[in-house]
This record gives sequence, C-alpha cells and structure tokens, in this order.
Amino acid sequence: GWQRQTTINLCETCNMAAAMETEQPGLEIFETAGREEQVQREEQPKLEPFYVERHSWSQLRKLLTDTRKYHGYMMAKAPHDFMFVKKNDPEGPHSDRIYYLAMSGENRENTLFYSEIPKTINKAAVLLLSWKPLLDLFPVGPDFFRASWQRSKYTGFRAILDYGMYSREEELLRERKRIGTIGIASYDYHQESGTFLFQAGSGIYHVKDGGPHGFTQQPLRPILVETSCPNIRMDPKLCPADPNWIAFIHSNDIWISNIETREERRLTFVHNELDNVEEDPKSEFDRYTGYWWSPKAPNGGKVLRILYEENDESEVEIIHVTSPMLETRKTDSFRYPKTGTANPKVTFKISEVTINAEGRIADVVDKELVQPFEILFEGVEYIARAGWTPEGKYIWSILLDRSQTRLQIVLIPPALFIPTEDDAMERQKLVDAVPDSVTPFIIYEETTDIWINIHDIFYVFPQTHEDEIEFIFASECKTGFRHLYKVVSVLKESKYKRSCGGLPAPSDFKCPIKEEIAITSGEWEVLGRHGSNIYVDEAKKLVYFQGTKDSPLEHHLYVVNYENPGEVKRLTECGYSHACCVSQDCDMFISKYSNQKNPHCVSLYRLTGPEDGAAHRTKEFWATILDSAGPLPDYIPPEVFSFESSTGFTLYGMMYKPHNLQPGKKYPTVLFIYGGPQVQLVNNRFKGIKYFRLNTLASLGYVVVVIDNRGSCHRGLKFEGAFKYKMGQIEIDDQVEGLQYLASQYDFIDLDRVGIHGWSYGGYLSLMALMQRSDIFRVAIAGAPVTLWIFYDTGYTERYMGHPDHNEQGYYLGSVAMQAEKFPSEPNRLLLLHGFLDENVHFAHTSILLSFLVRAGKPYDLQIYPQERHSIRVPESGEHYELHLLYYLQENLGSHIAALKAM
Repeated sequence: GWQRQTTINLCETCNMAAAMETEQPGLEIFETAGREEQVQREEQPKLEPFYVERHSWSQLRKLLTDTRKYHGYMMAKAPHDFMFVKKNDPEGPHSDRIYYLAMSGENRENTLFYSEIPKTINKAAVLLLSWKPLLDLFPVGPDFFRASWQRSKYTGFRAILDYGMYSREEELLRERKRIGTIGIASYDYHQESGTFLFQAGSGIYHVKDGGPHGFTQQPLRPILVETSCPNIRMDPKLCPADPNWIAFIHSNDIWISNIETREERRLTFVHNELDNVEEDPKSEFDRYTGYWWSPKAPNGGKVLRILYEENDESEVEIIHVTSPMLETRKTDSFRYPKTGTANPKVTFKISEVTINAEGRIADVVDKELVQPFEILFEGVEYIARAGWTPEGKYIWSILLDRSQTRLQIVLIPPALFIPTEDDAMERQKLVDAVPDSVTPFIIYEETTDIWINIHDIFYVFPQTHEDEIEFIFASECKTGFRHLYKVVSVLKESKYKRSCGGLPAPSDFKCPIKEEIAITSGEWEVLGRHGSNIYVDEAKKLVYFQGTKDSPLEHHLYVVNYENPGEVKRLTECGYSHACCVSQDCDMFISKYSNQKNPHCVSLYRLTGPEDGAAHRTKEFWATILDSAGPLPDYIPPEVFSFESSTGFTLYGMMYKPHNLQPGKKYPTVLFIYGGPQVQLVNNRFKGIKYFRLNTLASLGYVVVVIDNRGSCHRGLKFEGAFKYKMGQIEIDDQVEGLQYLASQYDFIDLDRVGIHGWSYGGYLSLMALMQRSDIFRVAIAGAPVTLWIFYDTGYTERYMGHPDHNEQGYYLGSVAMQAEKFPSEPNRLLLLHGFLDENVHFAHTSILLSFLVRAGKPYDLQIYPQERHSIRVPESGEHYELHLLYYLQENLGSHIAALKAM
C-alpha cells in the first residue's frame, strides 16, 4: 500500500513553513473510520516488537562518556551579549569594534572578547573575524581546572571565575537566569568613557577600552573595585551620568563606590546585620534587578539619582530547607509567597547623592512617595518593569494587578518623592510643600480576560512637548497576538487635589490617548522576551524587531516604518531561526542562526538601502564571527511534523526516528515533554546540544517524540490561554492525539510501549500523563514536578489558575498529589527525580506526593540529587541523571526484560 504523509518543508526560499505532501511506500492509508479502519488494521501483518539492546550500568556509563566527548565537539557556545562601539578617530587606522561574551578554550569559562569590524571587505571571499581577548586573566598552570583542591592557592581574577566560588545569593541568581557557564555572566559599558564593569565571583572589576583613550591592542588587566563589604556584591551598574560612580547590591542593600577615589557609601539600610532571612531573588517576570540609575544628573551634574524598589516581606511565609549532606548540614531559609497567600508589599524610593566640587559625596537623601504606593496605585500588586525616560525627567513603570489581567504604564515625577522623615509633623510639612499639580500619570492601560504576558518592549522617544509623551509598546490584548503600537499620550493634570484631603480614584491619573498607530498586525507575534527587543532608528523613522511572521517555527529580523506603517520587510534568511542584535546606529546587525541540521553560526551584516522607507532596506553580508560546524556525523536531526487537532488548532511536533530502522519492527516510544506556558520546544533550531540525550535514545532504538500542545508560546494568546483555570486538564489530550496521529502515519511506533519524560512543568505533565492515561503511557519519569498547585508561588500560579479560593475544582483536578489513588498499581512505572535544594519547585512537592502514594498503596521509584537546585548543575549529577534515565527506560520499557516485567 501507499500512504500520504504530511511533513513541514522549512525551505530557504519560502516565506512560510509550508505543508508538503509526499508519498511513501510500505504503509497502508487509513481513510475510513470505525469498523472499516479496524478491519484494515486486522488485515495488516503483525509487526514484531523491537527490543533495545540491554546494557549494564557500566556499559551505559561508558556509552554516555563517549557521547559526551562527541558532545564536547559541539560545545563551543556562540558569542552573546554584543556591544557595537565606534572608534573615536574616523580617519585613524583602527576599525570599529564588537565586544561580546564567549567561552575561552575548553574550560567553559565565559569572558570578554572583541572583534575588529573591517571598513571594507572582499566580496569574493568569506571573512572570518578573529576573537581577541579583552582581558588578561593572569596565566596559571595547566592543571588549574583539573584539581579542585589546588584552586585555593590561586588568587586574583582568574581564580574566582572557577566552580565552587559562588555565594548562595549568586547561585540563586544564576539559577533564575539559567546560567550554566562559569566566569562573567554579564557586563555594563559606558560608551563615552569606554568603561567596562562586570562581576566575577564575589568581586567587581573594571577596565577601560574605547572612549577618549581609544582602543587597546593588548589584553587589559582587570582592576578590582575595593570594598569594605564582607560578602558577595552583585548586580553592579555604572552611573550613566558619571561613570566613575558604580552601584551594587550587598545583602539586599544598595551601595555606591567611586572607582577613581575609592570612596564608598551604603545608601539603604534594609539588612540590619543580624541573622535574618535573606531575600529569595526570584522573579516571575524575567526582571533581575531592583534599582535603576537616572540617565541624567540635575543641577549641573551635582546630584546622582537611583530609583529602587523596596519590598516589605514581613507577611510572606518563610520556607526552611535542611541539607541532607552530613558534612554541610544546615538549614536554608527564604521567603516564598505560596498561591493564595500574601505577596511582598512593594513601593518605589529614590536615593539622591549630592557630589561636591572635589567629586566626593556631600550628602545622601533617601526619599519616599508623598503618599503610600497602594493609595497612588490602587489594586497594583506587581512592579513588572521600571526605568527612567531618556532625559531623566520621569520615572516610568509597568504595573500589574494580582490577577495579571490589567496592565498600566505610569510616569512618576521625581518631585512626587519627599525625604524620608520619622517625625509625623515634619513629614506633613514636606507633604504640604508638594504642589497638587505633581501627580503620577497613567499613560496607558489595557485589560484582558486571559492574562498579560510581560515583555521588554517599551521605547520612549525624547520628549518634544511638555504635555505629551510618545512611545512604542507591544500588546497582545487588542488582537490576541503581540504587535507594536506607537502611542502618544497627553499628560493631563489630575482632578485629584491632595491638599483637599481624601483618596484618589483609580481613574484620576489616567491620561487621554491622543494617537495610537498599529505598526504591525496579523496572526503572528512580535518577540519581546529572552533578549528579543526592538531597535529604533529615529532618523529614518524605522523600527527593527524580531518576530514569527513567516513561520511560528522560525524567528526572523524585520523592519517597518513606524510613522507610516506599510510593508514589513524581512531581513534574515528563511530556512533558519535567528536571534539578532542591531547596532545603536542601526547600520549593522549580528545574527546567531541555525536549523535542525546545522549548528549555530554567527554572522555580521551591514544594513544598506535608500532612506525612503523600510521596503528598500537590505542586508549585505559582512563577516562571520562563528562558523557553523555543518551537519555533524552520527547526529540525525528530528523530522518536524504538524497535524490538525480536534480542537481546530494546528499542532507542531518533531520525531527522532531510530537510527537503524528495521522494516517489520515496531519500536518503543519516548515522549519528551514540557508543555507549559512561555516555552516552545518545536522549532527550526539546532537541537543537538540541549537535547542531545534524545539523539542518544534514538541511537539505542527508541522513537522520540516532542509535541507543543496548547498552552505553549508563540502561537497567540488564545492558543496559550487554552488552559486558563485548568492546568493539567488539556495538555495530555493534545499529546495523546499527536501520538495517535503519528501511529496512523508510521507503523513502527509501538503504542503499547510508550514512556514519557520531562522536567519542571514537563515533570508535572509526565505525572499527569501516567495518572490520566495509564492505558497509553507505560512509564513516566518525572523531574522536579509541581504536585500541588497551592504549594507553588503566587505570581506564576495565579496568572494561569486564578486565586485558589475562586477555583477550587481547577486546583484539585490540576494537582496530582490530590489524586494519587489514580496512579497505576504496578511497580516499575513511575520514577521521580528531584534536587533536594530546589528553590523553585521545592522538594516538598515530591515529598507530599510520596505521602499520598504511600497512603494509596501505590509503588514508585525515587532518585534525589542532594546538591542540586531546580536545574542540575554539578557535572556528576548531570551524568548520573542521564544514566539513570537510560537505564530506567531500558529496564522498564524498551528491552526484553521490560516486556517480561509488563506481563
């Protein structure tokens, strides 16, 4: 027989991943339903099961070691965090530069590099730019990275880049940012002075390159910012108004330091130097900082301002975790707001630092809002984003209510802050001195009945009219897809008069919208998270952005005119997925791109074309920064597929076929799953590094399937919002439908031997799959799963599930621990994996599930990683996890012995 099969053609010339029909011999077409289809299936010759070769634990360990060596071939992490810097002397001998972070050598150590941008190129040849180290990292012996006990005898900058040198605070921050490399994680740069600032270990360092001194041609020795602080200093930032001053966080307080005079001052006094619970640095909105320097200094540069968020966590529950390691047995405690309980109370404050004529600190004044935050911004629960307008005239902030269905963008004049004063009478005098005309402005507001996804797209234009503010913002609420809008708001004086007493109404500070232009539109989205932002060329009235206009499986760079929106012009090549960075002058851009077959390549392009519109902007290849290794030997990329689900949505998936597929055999199948919000697994990017274990499983004889169900991202708010109030209730239906679709297309898939594995939300859905559809899923391997939603945090859980008091049924049906009696009673079907120090999905989730499983008399297997948090970081733990995964699947799903166990 012949069968029609739908695959996705990710061609380089098409504008969209188009569906192509191909014919393949050897399989029967099923075009009828019911009894007719059953008769056809019964007439098929019965296929024999393929059993994976059974290896001992030691043999599997050697296999993994060998594949890890091969894996290392692909471990050259692409450069990232690019900064374009122009030379001071246009006629000089040196070129413009690009600075970036990248790995040095084979030690996975992140450090600063630069490449020269050539003025001209030979278009007949491909130019590969050399990576030049910016920093001199103190030469040390060749065994520095081999013996951890030797590391203590090395001092200086190089030594503290290594493993094991991170404090608890930095470990949590690196976990939250999902940073897996060692060394420099980020850096700050001041263009005019050429100052670089970065953290490495517990120290803060600076060097100068560019600026008035020009470019160096030799590696620079980092200079340590000396301090009196006894512990870790984090989140360092240069003052834009005076780069000699830096700020950093020490024990939840803001400190400033002068890198020239070495003067240092503590600005806030949240931490009282006693034993207390330190803040858990966890953000549900991808915001990793809590303070912002003003870009300009008023009063002739004599006053430096820092806006900061202050949190009162006194009503937030304290979580205690005791380490099981005998040699380091201690309790780790932190604040954690469980869903339905109190959040921290938030407010803004300003620290004003007056600098005298000698450049030293003359005075520091701490300022608070003239009225409490909760009165000025009624109903606001979360500060999602904040900063300053370009001139430093206003503070801006993006605020959310608790349900995250209402968003407000507000402007706050610094004059609305008064010096902090304990004396009530003196404070009232300060309040009375603030004119009634000084109020916040709500310049934009939107609501939705689903939820609001926070992003990084907010661009404020320089203010040209005192009573107007113009900005570009991205919204999903209007059409269900995130698109760009140019908005002009009128800064209208509020009717509320503070001097008359009473409280302001929520609408008192709302400003009328004078103009709102949709810059982009359509059933696709503009990307705005995880480094995707917009780049505005004010001279040409163009905005560059990344989006999914050509395919939901590929990210591309586009340009459009924001004054007179017309054609949206794609600048990157189809057939790949791109992550781009555009220069400050919008004359060049860098793209890191790959596809399923080819690892990442990083290239530099020049933007050219006349200035009469976006339609004429074109790119010109300039140079390569990282060349792709090309298709890799022994690596077989997955095949991307799609199908129309019964819900009316097109769902996408990818399948790794067994490497030595034999006719007449049906193979055990492993479903690798995440399935939660804000994540997309199926796309046209190279999967060889992060998902190399899936290729390993295919090489052993498993079919590996990955499907993005409803709820995953980049498909619009309606698609993502399908599980509003009912997480865990719809995702497995989509996954099972995808498996059944594949089984109808390929007879080598054995639906009697299906395993499922995922981590975090994927671990949660692995449990759900075994609980809901034990007839389909033989084995579930669940890593770090949420098992009881009332144990998870407010910001994430309530966004999707609502408040638990208003959705009791949804919380019950979505919590596997409450339904433990529904798990199968046969042993060897459930394996739980969890890091004991998990700061995100606490080990209590696994502990409470085990209690309910024991009570219900259900069998389980458990693997604990005592040193790990939510992600596995220690290399030995990572190896053990992969080894345990392969062995458990072999013993209970894929091998002959597994078949005997199942009988």
